[in-house]
Amino acid sequence: MASNNMQDIKRRIKSVTSTEHITSAMKLVSAAKLRRAKATFEKTTEYFHYITESIADIFNNISDVPQQYLTGNHEADKTGYIIITSCRGLCGGFNSNVIKQAEAEIKAAGKKTVIVAVGTKGKEYFVKRGHEIFSEYLAPPEDISFLETKHISKPFIDMYNSGEIDKVVLIYTSFKNSMEQEVKCETLLPFDIENDLEVIKHDREVEYEPSVEAVFNYLVPKYVEIKVYGAIVESATCEHAARRMAMENATDSAREMLDNLSLFYNRARQAAITDEIIEIVAGSEAQK
Repeated sequence: MASNNMQDIKRRIKSVTSTEHITSAMKLVSAAKLRRAKATFEKTTEYFHYITESIADIFNNISDVPQQYLTGNHEADKTGYIIITSCRGLCGGFNSNVIKQAEAEIKAAGKKTVIVAVGTKGKEYFVKRGHEIFSEYLAPPEDISFLETKHISKPFIDMYNSGEIDKVVLIYTSFKNSMEQEVKCETLLPFDIENDLEVIKHDREVEYEPSVEAVFNYLVPKYVEIKVYGAIVESATCEHAARRMAMENATDSAREMLDNLSLFYNRARQAAITDEIIEIVAGSEAQK
């Protein structure tokens, strides 16, 4: 019995050791990808933050913003969601947190939904639950170019302008640091100028050529494209950070399990040796 138990423990040790090697290697790969993604994210944030702030500043300081872009001027029975998840698993609660937030937002809105799914995990989840998937982008988020974000956002902008949807909502994971990420939900359209307390109002007059409407019809799509691309880059950074942390935790758990299995193996081995000694002593006593 002890011998069989020892064989089972040895097989278990071999299996856990193999898993530990895999998770450790995946941790190193994710750490390398995180460094590259973080560098791209920091450069992108520095540039896009300036652009989005400048555009937001214009929106909040001009009284002639076309009414179609302002809160309260669109009524439709459908809302558009751009939901960014990953294409791979093994990244802890990264995907489930985004999906839970999206479900909560959809439930709270109480309207029909049309979804642009970036990443396979979100697409698969919402397809199974009968939501309308307008389009899908199943390449890894870090591989999506700025040009492709135009194809992601333009259909929703057209649907918003035509009155088919009343909102364009972006749901993604925001990067705080390598240890912490947070799911964010941003309404890209319409703009809620009155409640935007972070923007400083300026007493100035600005003239637009050829017209205010023409300028805003150009700025709004650019603003949405920039926000979507920034969210995709940030989400990719969060994915690698979450996967690195998940693989680190898995590696630590595997090593702890190996320590416990080694202890059990040594106890079983000691018990087997003790049984053999008892048998030898009993046999010698019987021969006297």
